[in-house]
Amino acid sequence: MSSTAKFLAKRQDREDGVGTNKKPIPFNKQDYQKLKRQCLEKNTLYSDPTFPAGSESLGYKELGPNSPKAQGVKWKRPKELCANPQFIVDGAKRTDICQGALGDCWLMAAIASLTLNHDVLWRVVPPDQSFSDGYAGIFHFQLWQYGEWVDVVVDDRLPTKKGKLLFVHSAERSEFWSALLEKAYAKVNGSYEALISGRATEGFEDFTGGIAEIYKLRSEAPPDLFKIIQKALGLGSLLGCSIVPRTQDNAKEIVVTSLNLVERHAYSVTGAEEVHCHGVPVELVRLRNPWGKTEWIGAWSDNSSEWNEVQPEEKAKLNYSAEDGEFWMAYLDFVDNFSRLEICNLTPDTLTSEEVRHWNYCQFDGTWKVGSTAGGCRKNKATFSSNPQFVIKLEDVDDDPHDGKDGCTLLVGLMQKDRRKNKRFGRDLKSIGFYIYKVPDKYKGRSNVHLNSDVLLQEKSFEKCNFANMREISKRFKLPPGEYVIIPSTFEPNLQGSFILRVFTEKKATASPMDVNITANIQKDCISDSDVDPSCKQLFMQFAGNDSEVSVKELQQMLNKFVSERTDIKSDGFSLETCRHIINLLDKNGSDKLGLVEFHTLCIMIQEYLEIFKKRDTDKSGTMSSYEMRDALKDAGFEVNSDIFQVIISHYADKQQAIDFDNFVGCLINLEMRCKMFQMFDKNTGIIELNILQWLCLTLN
Repeated sequence: MSSTAKFLAKRQDREDGVGTNKKPIPFNKQDYQKLKRQCLEKNTLYSDPTFPAGSESLGYKELGPNSPKAQGVKWKRPKELCANPQFIVDGAKRTDICQGALGDCWLMAAIASLTLNHDVLWRVVPPDQSFSDGYAGIFHFQLWQYGEWVDVVVDDRLPTKKGKLLFVHSAERSEFWSALLEKAYAKVNGSYEALISGRATEGFEDFTGGIAEIYKLRSEAPPDLFKIIQKALGLGSLLGCSIVPRTQDNAKEIVVTSLNLVERHAYSVTGAEEVHCHGVPVELVRLRNPWGKTEWIGAWSDNSSEWNEVQPEEKAKLNYSAEDGEFWMAYLDFVDNFSRLEICNLTPDTLTSEEVRHWNYCQFDGTWKVGSTAGGCRKNKATFSSNPQFVIKLEDVDDDPHDGKDGCTLLVGLMQKDRRKNKRFGRDLKSIGFYIYKVPDKYKGRSNVHLNSDVLLQEKSFEKCNFANMREISKRFKLPPGEYVIIPSTFEPNLQGSFILRVFTEKKATASPMDVNITANIQKDCISDSDVDPSCKQLFMQFAGNDSEVSVKELQQMLNKFVSERTDIKSDGFSLETCRHIINLLDKNGSDKLGLVEFHTLCIMIQEYLEIFKKRDTDKSGTMSSYEMRDALKDAGFEVNSDIFQVIISHYADKQQAIDFDNFVGCLINLEMRCKMFQMFDKNTGIIELNILQWLCLTLN
């Protein structure tokens, strides 16, 4: 199946709800229930062939087959590690997550925060799994991956050293849900090593499908941030924080501050409360170190003297003395010691409670294709407008604005796909960003347009999100009511990639891709024998055979002679396929050849195409750039959207994204032929139905 067919089939699945949390996609096409049933029937334990218990699943460099860290690793099932393993012991808790010998504290922080919202947790970790009833060595988890939910199957063989789990484990040694979840996450990303280093927001998003915000602390914390934290926790949002060292010395070493905080380490934010000390209100935040130890020793730490001044009824509400990696600290100390706060806002379908306010949400898939939709940033004036465009209409201002200012709150996130899978191939993240423009008055109310350079380069963007080499960039805006177009791009042009664009709004808003409708103005004037130009008739007689018609090979000879004699256009010759398409398009009597009138029609078409080609060949190189092709198609009577344009460029442009004359003609002929085929079957509905015979006859033509 072609990549285009796969793309269209996947889009159809999305429209049918496949990939939502209610219809997750079986990852690697592995059906959990079917595989489990087969194991039970055969009385065998499941072994996953797509993520085997071997070195390739551990990693490729630091955990590669010959690395010291991978030596001595043995894969064991929980029943080989303890007498009575359990999936979950006394409910899933933050203390179930203790980091192992893998640098994925960011993931541990996300899992710890996940346990604070059981509605979200039980979707990611289906609870009806155990090591007793129906045990077959197989488990499954549901993860959000780049816009769609997937159901991930794993066997329960886990990497160990000296009889202990090598990576994440529970404080309760007989509990294994967190270790198996880590394995499922490693599987979707290619290996355990792929999980080394990251930010908690990535885990937050992959467990919820939510969208993350990042706040810089210390001197840049907004004045109402404590209230934002409280509100976010009340909405079920997931929060994490970390410390960026004030100096870059010993960048790879673990550094513990004098107050026992760990630099370059991800913590979970699990609570925010106000207590009274000597009758004065004090704002406190609760944090958790995924190590399960190494806690803050400053004010309001476990057993510190400040707790002695708090009323017993307030202390009773707060667990503040357990040695479990979780601790309280004053909010002012929090913003002074930590560098970043990350908040993951949840999508409406994640929040099951009707008592909390929900975001409105929309999501779009897109691609940057070299030569067609990878236009780069605004500095690339010739190509910038070719980037994908999305329009959003904001009508209602926020209720009870948090900052006291009227406007429409908008949270936009742009994510590039497959970041961790590409790590083993040495592929770096692209620098991505987006612009927001006000829609010009003459285009308001329309989504069937594509704003060109004449529009975009004359106006300054209304807002933008600066470019960064990150999996996702996001930014919160407050905009006046109106219509806006969002343009996501890479910084450099002609960089291939796939992305999802997500938009959260406080009030209901409408959003859609902004692209032209597909149209074809292909009406041709009727020509009779008396209209044939004498010079055209002479050319026809020169190439026509004894049957007074031009065959496919004769047409190829004529066209190739024509382009070979011209110095203002480049061509590597017309193919037989293109010549067959020309005859299929123009042949009126079914002879599979061209008669005089049909030949004359072709001569007129070729002359029109030549004039368009030379007009759009602005640098007089004899070829058109792929970006010039869009306007050339429009000159020829065709409006195509970005999906079709990408297919055209991939088929007709060369490696330098240039289009010569024969490919230009071949493209226009093919477009016209297929549009006419569609019109023949269309019953004025814009949709056609074909049986297998009709489909094959048309596509093989």
